[in-house]
Amino acid sequence: MSSSPLMSLGIRAMAANYAALQTTGHNIANANVEGYSRQSTVMSTARGQFTGAGFFGKGVDVTSVTRSHNEFLTRETASAKSLAAMDQARLVSLERLEQVFQLGEAGLGHSINELFNAMVDLSSRPADLATRQVVLARANDLAMRFSEAGTALDQTQATIGADLRASVAEVNELTRAIAKANEEVAALRGAGQPANDVLDERDRLITQLSERVLVSRIEAEDGTVALFVGGGQRLVLGGEATELRVVPSDVDPSRSALAMREGGVNRIINDAVLGGGSLAGLLRFQNQDLVAARSLVGQLAAAVGLAINDQQARGLNLQPPAGSVPSRPLFSLGPAAALPQAGNVKDASGLPIGKVTLTVTEPGALQSSEYDLRESTSIPGSWQLTRLSDGAVSTVNNGDVVDGMRIDIDSPQPGDRFLLQPVTRAANGMRSLLSNPLDLAAASLLLATPAAGNTGTGEVGEMVVTASPLPHAGSTDTLTFTRAGNDYVYTSSLTGVSTPWRTGEPVIGGNGYTLQINGVPGDGDSFDVAPTPGSALATNNGNARALMALRDGLIAGGRTVADTWSQSMADIGVRVQSARSSSSISAAVATQAEQMRSGQDGVNLDEEAARLIQYQQSYQAAAKVLQVAQSLFDTLLQVAGA
Repeated sequence: MSSSPLMSLGIRAMAANYAALQTTGHNIANANVEGYSRQSTVMSTARGQFTGAGFFGKGVDVTSVTRSHNEFLTRETASAKSLAAMDQARLVSLERLEQVFQLGEAGLGHSINELFNAMVDLSSRPADLATRQVVLARANDLAMRFSEAGTALDQTQATIGADLRASVAEVNELTRAIAKANEEVAALRGAGQPANDVLDERDRLITQLSERVLVSRIEAEDGTVALFVGGGQRLVLGGEATELRVVPSDVDPSRSALAMREGGVNRIINDAVLGGGSLAGLLRFQNQDLVAARSLVGQLAAAVGLAINDQQARGLNLQPPAGSVPSRPLFSLGPAAALPQAGNVKDASGLPIGKVTLTVTEPGALQSSEYDLRESTSIPGSWQLTRLSDGAVSTVNNGDVVDGMRIDIDSPQPGDRFLLQPVTRAANGMRSLLSNPLDLAAASLLLATPAAGNTGTGEVGEMVVTASPLPHAGSTDTLTFTRAGNDYVYTSSLTGVSTPWRTGEPVIGGNGYTLQINGVPGDGDSFDVAPTPGSALATNNGNARALMALRDGLIAGGRTVADTWSQSMADIGVRVQSARSSSSISAAVATQAEQMRSGQDGVNLDEEAARLIQYQQSYQAAAKVLQVAQSLFDTLLQVAGA
């Protein structure tokens, strides 16, 4: 019998174990490579040869080299990392935003308190120029703080845009690399064996892509992977990758949006369907958190600025000639805006035909929100207004007043839609307008005095001017009290209206004011409310007291300024804490998912070391078989030679 079959067995065994050793060495070399999947050499028994004495085996064949790969765990890991990246991107941006809402002397609340404290001093010394100068200095500081806050929010928006562009550039590089890997996989598939390292590289690229934007994947019969984003929009298909771009938002051009470049056209992706990835986190921060922060700061700026301006107009300044120079506003503010959407009907020059104008009519009713205005689908000719902060929906018509703003709609076109921003830019345009201390209106427009012949104990209390301009400018309103049982009736000489009155209730006069009467007037007692004479301007502090009272008034959405600022800080604080908690949880889930994937698909060095010894011993045993076969062959040669 020839020794060649035995030599063939030894050679096959040595080759198979050498292949196994090579694969094991490859695993050990890539043990620390992210995304690498453990590979295994697949062996099969070679079919035996029939003889009269039975089948004699012919050794072993190397069938393939496979990788340990769990498609489900790979997808779950990519999805978990996508959510973690989204939460982390939002958290980082929120922590940056938190710097605008600071406590202590660096915060807006401190500057507001300083201004109202200066108003307290003004009410005590209305003619003192030094006190007036302090008020102007505090007003200028407050305007600068609000303007700086608006600028900081603009810088945050610019940073978000830069981050989006950088991330989109990375996404485009990754999608091109994945498309190239798809081509390699399809080309190598014809060889009949899996391209393990190329497949690992493609999965690693997809995982990196998922950290930037969540993708869904579908495998084709040729081994390529199609990737879709944003609810089914093609990102990679075979060897083709669709380019992503950062474009101005069609809602607000100052914001950024994602778009897919197809056929030379940018098609904007709805950020609500992105689902995950750092891009989704940045867009969520931009379109929700940053908008809320702008609205909170803007509401406070508008409430304080417009309330002070309104009260300033109801007083008299010290500019000569006394009492004849109208009082000018103390602050300017950024305008309310109504932004037409990109899809609105345009004229031949490309400008929107329909226009919406916002006018603030009641500063105290302004809300920290933006609004969506579109045609009503249920009531023809009307418009549907959605408050975006809480989703409240109302139906409005041209000229209606909602939440302190008047909405005027001019030349509307079918399908038009507008984004209303009553307070979004208020802080950015806040400036102090007065530099001369004489311009401060500390004196009241009106002065109340009791008639000389009064018999009761009624005295003039706090008077607040409620209208500007006055309905009857330059006129004197005489209030006459007449007893009616246990109560009174007072009559205004300007309106002739008689109104029931009880002790302690304010009197509503006929010339745009309210007056508190302390004590009990006698039957027939009267009080004169006349324009404040020039001789009394230096000592009258009626309007200064009204300015001071704004500190505790419900001038900001039904709350005091202090409460509004506290709620604003709490709102941002809750967002940061919630984002921090979400980021912590999603990061832990992503780590666990990666551990599960690597535990099944990754390399265990202890196992590989054991296999290394196993295959080494098998190789040595196969070499021994070959050695024996060689010895037998030598013996045969010696016998044949003899």
